[in-house]
Amino acid sequence: MNIRGIHHITVLASDPQRNVDFYAGFLGLRLVKQTVNFDAPDVYHLYYADNVGTPGTVITFFPFPNAARGMHGVGETSAVAFSIPEGSLEYWIDRLAAKAVHFDGPFKRFDEDVISFEDHDGLTIELISDSLVKDIPSEKRSDVDSEHAIRKLHGATIVERSLNPSSTFFSDTLGLKVGSSNGNRHRYETKNNDARMDIVVHPSMPSGKQSAGSVHHIAWRVSDDEEQLKCRDKLVTTGVNVTRVRDRNYFHSVYFREPGGVLCEIATDTPGFAVDETIEELGTRLKLPDWLEPRRASIERILPPLRFPHGPGWGGH
Repeated sequence: MNIRGIHHITVLASDPQRNVDFYAGFLGLRLVKQTVNFDAPDVYHLYYADNVGTPGTVITFFPFPNAARGMHGVGETSAVAFSIPEGSLEYWIDRLAAKAVHFDGPFKRFDEDVISFEDHDGLTIELISDSLVKDIPSEKRSDVDSEHAIRKLHGATIVERSLNPSSTFFSDTLGLKVGSSNGNRHRYETKNNDARMDIVVHPSMPSGKQSAGSVHHIAWRVSDDEEQLKCRDKLVTTGVNVTRVRDRNYFHSVYFREPGGVLCEIATDTPGFAVDETIEELGTRLKLPDWLEPRRASIERILPPLRFPHGPGWGGH
């Protein structure tokens, strides 16, 4: 499979306003798309990314107001990691301390410097000092200093009861490279070194129960529909139960579960987030797929209004 990296990671959340305040305000990501869960249009689907919504920079949320916290455990993604430029850890440590956000670190992991903290729903976020992102530009979108801003997704950590058969699946079927191991943590990387995934083995940990703060799925990235169909065919021939291709407006998707139970997706880079908005307009209005436009008035009555920071790229329905 020609997996290019992680396309996006989707998370369940609670209050949508707190979600915007944390990811757009505190972390300084750009809200690049306001839409709804296509399968449950009474719920927002909020996309945050770099300034243009580049695949590999995207984290998305289904915020269910008043949802209880999930219980972390095996068979799920336990942490989402972002890359920040070298020399930026102290900036983020100061920012976390100023906002009274508890954090751990900095600490070493596979020769990387890491700080770790939780969002308001209990999702573990990691910031990784990454020498490979120094030339990726960043535009100022909030009060986060653009020199130290998040550049892209670095990877994710999943928790399994045993290393195999998940290890074999990710290496032999998805084609990830087997990397280093340290104790119960085992690293896998895409062939182009764009993204990393760690499997942490906890034989006695109970299964996770998904709700607010739980990762819903990891979407792996391919270039186009042709590459996606090749991947789907390989999954089918190896006995994996894979969905049909689903049109998500901004990418096309197929879904499946790896042997340990983590929900995965293969998503295309095309057509991209500018298919229904200009780059300047991204995230400024509620966007609905064509089949939901006749229901716009009723959907907007159900969705809670959102307040946004001032500046380019912000707005509300």
